[in-house]
Order: sequence, then structure tokens, then C-alpha cells
Amino acid sequence: MGRLDDFAAQGVEITNMETGEPLAAVRDQVQSANVYLGASGLVDALDRGAQIVVGGRLTDTGLTLAPLMHEFGWKFDQWDLISAGTIAGHIIECGAQASGGNCQYDWQNIPDLANVGFPIVEASPNGEFIVTKHEGTGGRVNVQSIKEQLLYEMGDPKSYITPDVVADFSSIQLADAGENRVRVFGIKGNPNTEFYKVSIAYSHGYKAVGTLVYAWPDAYAKAQAAEKILRARLDRLGLKFDLVLSEFVGVNATHGQLTGEPSSDIPEVQLRFGVRGPNKADVERFTKELAPLILTGPPAVTGFAGGRPKVEEIMAYFPALLPKNLIETKVEIVEA
Repeated sequence: MGRLDDFAAQGVEITNMETGEPLAAVRDQVQSANVYLGASGLVDALDRGAQIVVGGRLTDTGLTLAPLMHEFGWKFDQWDLISAGTIAGHIIECGAQASGGNCQYDWQNIPDLANVGFPIVEASPNGEFIVTKHEGTGGRVNVQSIKEQLLYEMGDPKSYITPDVVADFSSIQLADAGENRVRVFGIKGNPNTEFYKVSIAYSHGYKAVGTLVYAWPDAYAKAQAAEKILRARLDRLGLKFDLVLSEFVGVNATHGQLTGEPSSDIPEVQLRFGVRGPNKADVERFTKELAPLILTGPPAVTGFAGGRPKVEEIMAYFPALLPKNLIETKVEIVEA
């Protein structure tokens, strides 16, 4: 954060990876800027005897890769091994999502999620590893659960980019190794890039979101009517917003237009209505329009127990790349 202006003075271009927008366009609103560091500093700390490591913004995968590199003596240019450690980290980074939680495959028969076990990697020096969980715990580790986690935030399967390596997910081999045990092997990797990813957050106005629930009969029609009434009242007030968004939870909030029309006897529909804009006063004024709709709009409405929606400041995301040679990591050992 403290070096952004220095980078600009040096002519370093920091642009939004998704839009191409220069950082200068939002520099005055920037609230934080964090480089995603990989395993390097962690390995250094472990090699120097650290028992607890406190770091900055570290990649999830690096938290697993680093102890494997420390334990087995892997080098940073052994790309297949570094890729294997990275993929091991990717598999367990979301906890029980690899051991039965949030698993679509045969989810009805996954046992005892109330006591779900969290995944464990049993690693070998050659880069192969077993994913398992503690005995006596619920959940399930099988090839399907591991496949679902591998798809999580994967992007290009041949080019999963981290600060440490470009992992090739298409090389991954999975095999059943017994009850709640999956063998992962055959992993390949490619040299890392010359850039770090930077996560920048900046102030981007204000928002407020509120909900009302409409009941049978004609629940969806009532919710649609309420949405039109609310938009008309906001227009009449002359309020200015960057975005006005409405969703019908229970009908199409998840799949949008792919959902089609609901059954005419649907028992209830939640209208979720939100606004976003640069003017806090306009957003605050919107929050005063939702409650009156209960008595001045369609009938059979409830769900306003939370009170008036709260106005929240928006932090927008600005992802960028920064040359690694501009960033120096330091490791300090402190004895307690």
C-alpha cells in the first residue's frame, strides 16, 4: 500500500487484469493493496526453525507446499514436485469441501456431516500423495469428492498460476486407495511467471439491500408487482443509482432466465431488492421506501423482521500484476 505512489513515479504500470483500467483512475479511493506471496518466505522461516509463521497475504496452496518443501528438501525449480505440493494444497485448502462437504456426487448418502472429518494429505518425497481423513469422523473422501474440489477456482486446467509454479491440472491422476483414501499422482508443472498478483480494494460508493416475502396465492405475481411499484417510487423521487437490482428468491435468483416460469401455486417468493450508487444520501433514502410497501403494495407480505436495510460502503476489487523483482520478502525469527 505504501509503495503504490513510488511504483507510479518509477513508471511501473499497474492495470486491472479484467478491464485494463489504470490504477490512477481509482488511486484516491484505494484502501488496501496486498501481494499474494507464495511458499518462499514460509520455507525460509521453517528452515530457520520457526514453529509458528505469521505472514502477509499468502496463497492457500503455499501453506501446504511450504512444509513439504521444508521436509523433503524440494527445490524451487523442481517444477513437477512444486506442482504436486501446490495441488495438494489446492485439494485441502477449503477444508471439508474435499471430504464430503458441499459435494454434489451422491450427497444424500454422505454419512454424518454433523461430525465431518477434515482432509489430510499423506505426502511422499516423489510428489505422490494420499488424501484421507481421521478415522471415526463423518463425511467421505473418494475420487468424486476430490474431483469436485479440483474444479474449484481452477480456471485454465493446463495453466493454474501461482507465485511458485504453473500447475498442469490435466496431468493429475486419481485412484481409489481404500476406504476414504485417494491416491494422487502423475502431476506435472511448468516454470512460474515473473509476476505477483496484487489484490487491491478501493471505495466504490454505497449499497443497501432489503427483502420482502410474498405468500400464496399468486406469490410470484405479487412479488413482481411490488418490484415495479418500488422502481416507480424511486424514479419519482429522482434518486440516482449506478445499479438497481431485483431478484426473486425461490424462482430465479440462482439460475436467472434459465429457470423459466414457476408453478402458479408456488407457496412463497422472496423479493430481494438492492441499490448501489455514489451518493450515500440517495441510498439512505431508498431504505425508507421498503417498509411502507407492506401496507401500500400487494397483499400477503411478510419477512421484514430485520428492519430497515443498512447502508454499507462498497469495497471494489482491482486485481493486477506486479513484477516480482519489485517485491522483497523479509523473514524475522522472534523467540517467545
